[in-house]
Amino acid sequence: MSRASNTFLEAIKDAEILLAQFDAINTKPPPPHAEVLKRAGLIMALTAWETYVEDRAAEALEERIKALSGSPFADLIKKKFQKDLKRLNNPNSTKTCNLFMDYLGMDIAQHWTWTNMDVKMVKQRLDDLLAKRGSAVHRSKAAAASPQNGHLVKREELDKGIKFLKTLVERSEKAFTSA
Repeated sequence: MSRASNTFLEAIKDAEILLAQFDAINTKPPPPHAEVLKRAGLIMALTAWETYVEDRAAEALEERIKALSGSPFADLIKKKFQKDLKRLNNPNSTKTCNLFMDYLGMDIAQHWTWTNMDVKMVKQRLDDLLAKRGSAVHRSKAAAASPQNGHLVKREELDKGIKFLKTLVERSEKAFTSA
């Protein structure tokens, strides 16, 4: 297991704690401000994913260029990588796949399959979660929710999202063990 994976498992606990806090105060009807815990949980879960992508790519790149350490070529690669990481912001499926292909020559998405989920479905699910995170971050509660849909982040959706991201990291780690 990589350092990035271990960091992810610690970071995703924040989202799990927020979901547990929501469950602890959830009554019928829920308190007026309980919904913020679900939005914050989604934000924390996807922040854990973003950190994983950045850390895992950096960890693997460092290993790959270790023999070149201290050379102008290694320094150039590291500088370009750091610049690209700053632009990564919101690592959807395309950005994530491009990062791993560009710097590691790895099609990480080919490992993104599991029961009832093929690569296309996994990519779409990741992209949908990141889009929802954008709404949760950039919109107030009133603007993010709608009369038709109710709360922006539903309890079951957050729970499934956390499980999805954990599985996505597990499958991503397999890409490195089979490389």
